[in-house]
Amino acid sequence: MHPTRTIFAKEFEQLLDLQQVRDALFYLKEDNEQTTKDQIEITEVEAPPFHETNRAAFFKDKLEVFSLEDLKIDSEGNVYGIRKGKGNGPSVVIAAHLDTVFPAGTNVSARIENSIVYAPGIGDDGRGLAVLLTLLRSLDENKIETEGDIIFLADVGEEGLGNLRGMKAFFSENTNIDGFISVEPGAPGDLIYCGVGSKRYNVTFKGKGGHSFGDYGTSSAIHAAGRAIAALADMTVPQNPKTTYNVGTIYGGTSINTIALDAGFQLDLRSVSSQALTELEENALALIHEAAQKESEACGQPGSITVSAELVGDRPAGSQSTDAPIRQIALRAADVLGIEVTMEEPLSTDANVPISLGIPALTLGGGGDSGGHHTLDEFFDPTDAFYGPQRILLALLGMTGIKDNVHPLLPMREKK
Repeated sequence: MHPTRTIFAKEFEQLLDLQQVRDALFYLKEDNEQTTKDQIEITEVEAPPFHETNRAAFFKDKLEVFSLEDLKIDSEGNVYGIRKGKGNGPSVVIAAHLDTVFPAGTNVSARIENSIVYAPGIGDDGRGLAVLLTLLRSLDENKIETEGDIIFLADVGEEGLGNLRGMKAFFSENTNIDGFISVEPGAPGDLIYCGVGSKRYNVTFKGKGGHSFGDYGTSSAIHAAGRAIAALADMTVPQNPKTTYNVGTIYGGTSINTIALDAGFQLDLRSVSSQALTELEENALALIHEAAQKESEACGQPGSITVSAELVGDRPAGSQSTDAPIRQIALRAADVLGIEVTMEEPLSTDANVPISLGIPALTLGGGGDSGGHHTLDEFFDPTDAFYGPQRILLALLGMTGIKDNVHPLLPMREKK
């Protein structure tokens, strides 16, 4: 047993003593084939970045049969509804993202070979969306009444430059949330409780340009970009909290014998600490502007090189204590199912947003074996995939409680 997994043992015994909970777990196992069918059906509805409308409408139709209250598609494109509890517990969100990384026109048709499903997006996050449906079926079929509300949310903008826009919009409009679970592809034992924040910039240098011989001495946009990259490469960052930087792409120039008129690069900055990320961002931007100034002055042409740094990616960072009740609940849920938690590395997921707001949040693995994420060869193996939904269901029920039987384990936040 994990050394910090020492609480909530009695409460989970009470949970598993309930026949309807045991039946709900068995239902998820029996529903594994249908869950895979849902996964394929969802995946075959395109959801390119910033164009998730068709899948959102499709998924809303799927949710209609569950009589969720206030079911809607909001102004950002998120789909969500509330499975009402008895009003004596926390409000918990269970979410999966609608969007994929694949552009419009990508062939998202699934093919099955040796029981393995191949399709772009089948794991990320076709799996998460299908898990939401099997959880709803199991809760309804077994007539489980929770103390707290459960909000089922399919959100937009999780991938790439979507910048978690769906989550940001949801939490700006819903301030009464007490807990949050994001479902991503991964093993049933995966548990992410710290969010890696990031800032991403398109950096562009501009100058006068000219002929490499005839206009020699004119400041060069490429030279300025090179000065900036060299300075950035010499930055020191803390190992704890883990903080990183990277120049991922560079561009510029016209020909080998042309002094570059423009040049630029893309910069990625990351940390699990908001403060460390802010400090890194400030230092990096200062070095970039200093590089433009140095190139201009080196050529005796002050101000001849200008630079702009456009923020194109902004994901908040956040951390939680290892003793946080929401983490302990998820650990205990894995324990009682005999699932080993082996992966707790910080990642960037939808959970970043609530964590940064001080709302207890996790990302859990949806079960099954998947790989090739973000590639055309993405695959999903549904063998014993039900362990993911089983663990998530127990964590949810532990958080929200069950009417007249199990008290909610997740504290309710003070409402502003």
